[in-house]
Amino acid sequence: MGGTMTAESVEHRVQWPVPPQDGYTVDDLFTLPDLPPHTELIDGSLVFVSPQRRFHANVIDLLVNGLRATLPAQFRVSREMTVVLDNRNGPEPDVSVIRVDAVTGPGQTKYEAKDLLLAIEVVSPDSESRDRTTKPQKYAAAGIPNFWRVEENGMSGRPVVHAYELDPLTRAYIHTGMHRDLIKVDKPYFIDIDLTAIDEL
Repeated sequence: MGGTMTAESVEHRVQWPVPPQDGYTVDDLFTLPDLPPHTELIDGSLVFVSPQRRFHANVIDLLVNGLRATLPAQFRVSREMTVVLDNRNGPEPDVSVIRVDAVTGPGQTKYEAKDLLLAIEVVSPDSESRDRTTKPQKYAAAGIPNFWRVEENGMSGRPVVHAYELDPLTRAYIHTGMHRDLIKVDKPYFIDIDLTAIDEL
């Protein structure tokens, strides 16, 4: 037996925006009203994210604190900020290392790809394909010199960091290492993070 539609149920229906024929642009990402937090733009399509898991949030905290511990004065670390790659792509890395001169103030809502030295994505079940394939390809094509993909180790529940560097000739990332308990690298600057410290968060 069918349910009865009341005035209240009609009033509370979600009104999804109708995409333009050629897709959305970065300008739309910043001007469309009532978009959910952390909405991304990938190939002209809006991507909404699922509620964040504890692992995801804790890894971001761990990496932000670890990156700041040895951060040179000319760089800054930022979490969950849109990066404009081109007119149809505005992803939001979980963590970014940026040049200090890219920071314009507390009201800032985005960075340009040229401002980034490192983009980090923490893989979630709903974002596996984007974090493993789509975003790295786009970050590399935009010239971001370093990329980290962070996965959850199913055995320990700790993060595993896959580090990549950009090959300037091919504009593609080269895998430079997989780090389980400790990530100690020299690029984009000297970084030394104890990944087992997530157990204390």
